[in-house]
Amino acid sequence: MRWEIPDGLRWVERTEVGRAWLAELPGRLADCVARWELTLGPPFAYAFASLALPAELPDGTRAVLKLQYPDDDSVHEATALAHWAGHGAIRLLAHDAGHRALLVERCDPGTPLHALPPDAALDVAVDLLPRLGVPAGPPFTSLAEEAAGWAERMPGNWRRTNRPYERRLLDAALGLLAELAPDQGEQVLVNQDLHAGNVLAASREPWLVIDPKPLVGEREFAVVPLVRGAELGHSPAAVRHRLDRLSAELGLDRERVRGWAVGQTLAWSIGGDQVFPGQVETVRWLLDEG
Repeated sequence: MRWEIPDGLRWVERTEVGRAWLAELPGRLADCVARWELTLGPPFAYAFASLALPAELPDGTRAVLKLQYPDDDSVHEATALAHWAGHGAIRLLAHDAGHRALLVERCDPGTPLHALPPDAALDVAVDLLPRLGVPAGPPFTSLAEEAAGWAERMPGNWRRTNRPYERRLLDAALGLLAELAPDQGEQVLVNQDLHAGNVLAASREPWLVIDPKPLVGEREFAVVPLVRGAELGHSPAAVRHRLDRLSAELGLDRERVRGWAVGQTLAWSIGGDQVFPGQVETVRWLLDEG
């Protein structure tokens, strides 16, 4: 089949690793089509960390074929989907680890959670998150190990991008990560990218999670992507409202949720040489709440 790089993936052209991955994609795609006897549609334009295409199996099953960009965060995506076994998340239909290829359930109609009014979206999250927080261990990376990596990289990223935010934010985030990581509660499967664009309306269940970036850590971390994510509103009031509602209704320690949100949001505020000002604003709002 003929296809063009979707807009959401254009960023990979700027790196040597990305260009090498793009060069390998046609062969990998052809192998997957032959192996699973797929009929494919055009790539989804919004996919950011994978080439994702609607697919149909010989028996008519509607699916999505994903060829992952070779980052560390998504290495265990297939393992997480298998662990959840379709309970609150899309089903894994097939997996080729060598090709970093996943064949997964397609969500129909596929409307993102952020299409709902913010409080209705939070209602869905409150129902969904406890189902996803199942006990887990290896091979998933631990939240403590991931947090140590953030803490190690953050000062260098800050200096390399010409100190794009005030030093107090960096010091606060490093202090909170050092405090939180060694003193966690029950260890469960958490998804460090569970924002409102990664929960889609489906037919098998009303809402299903897609594209997990799994870790094993305490439940307080699981709500962080929804607290920091701009999809449900980007303002001090909106961020603090999500923090309050999710913490209270899920029985979580609000201060630990806030601390994890500061640490991960600042760690994710720089990607390569790009700074994401909205993430930095969110950290300020969380630290400076009255």
